[in-house]
Amino acid sequence: MAAPASNVEIEENIEASAYGEDPDSAYDSEVASYTTSITSTITNYKEENGRRYHAYKDGSYLYPNDELTEVTLGGKLNLAPIPENPKRILDIGTGTGIWAIEMGDKFPEAEILGNDLSPIQPRWVPPNVRFEVDDVEDDWTYHQPFDFIHCRMMGNAIHDWPKLHRQCFEYTKPGGWVEFIDLDVTWVSPDGSLKETNAIKRFNLEFIKMSRENNIESCPGLYLEGWMKDAGFQGVQSEKFVWPVGTWPKDKHLKEIGAWNYLQIMQGLEGFTYALFTRRLGYSKAEVEVICANVRKEMKDPKLHAMYHLHVTYGQKPESTTATS
Repeated sequence: MAAPASNVEIEENIEASAYGEDPDSAYDSEVASYTTSITSTITNYKEENGRRYHAYKDGSYLYPNDELTEVTLGGKLNLAPIPENPKRILDIGTGTGIWAIEMGDKFPEAEILGNDLSPIQPRWVPPNVRFEVDDVEDDWTYHQPFDFIHCRMMGNAIHDWPKLHRQCFEYTKPGGWVEFIDLDVTWVSPDGSLKETNAIKRFNLEFIKMSRENNIESCPGLYLEGWMKDAGFQGVQSEKFVWPVGTWPKDKHLKEIGAWNYLQIMQGLEGFTYALFTRRLGYSKAEVEVICANVRKEMKDPKLHAMYHLHVTYGQKPESTTATS
């Protein structure tokens, strides 16, 4: 289990004045130096484990959540203690299919299935990996159960999380494992530097509130453990990891993660703001742009030490449960 928020050490003597006459550009330059470092780290993780990296990484895909998760987990594809020779593995909401492909390389004798609403997966894949277009919230109709079911970063995509957990339980072999990885996007700070009056905090709370009012849970990480236990899984374990926003942590590993997290938020802010704030809150496009500009301005302040959390939760289906046929 990661240290609680109050125990995350802050780099000392980081003030705006330390960045000279143009602190915004200087801070972005520092972020760039750490994102370069973490890119090398990600590549090394894959090379050390003999996994393919370039064949399916070429192109426009650059969504750091997958990368940050892998680095956060020390290069591991999962934390659940799955068997050495799994036969069937399901990747829910596979997205670009990267995780499924890497599992296919790691377990060449296993059948790996990835499903998603969008057919955006690469054509070149290991022979034991296949993808299908499917809505995971529909009733499942698989004819055989799975040894391991994996679900990562599906916040803001699932409407009925308890049902999803029940279906995972039903379609897992007795003794098999299920692992969920997701976020609690509630922004906090270890030193009180993030206050209720901050534009970032107001934006964050409004985003979470409106998501929930529209039957979308944007912080599923908080509830994964309870949902798994309610579905019937045993030996449920949950681990929480810090995702800083920016390079303020003293710890080098957290500093690198914070740099990438800062970059992905800065680049994608409008993308996950426009729809909710214009359709549900009635904001104009210009008003949303003002909100995003204020959020970006605060994010560039090195005295603001914001972060949120990644949750990894896994459990096992009891051996005595009858398999789905």
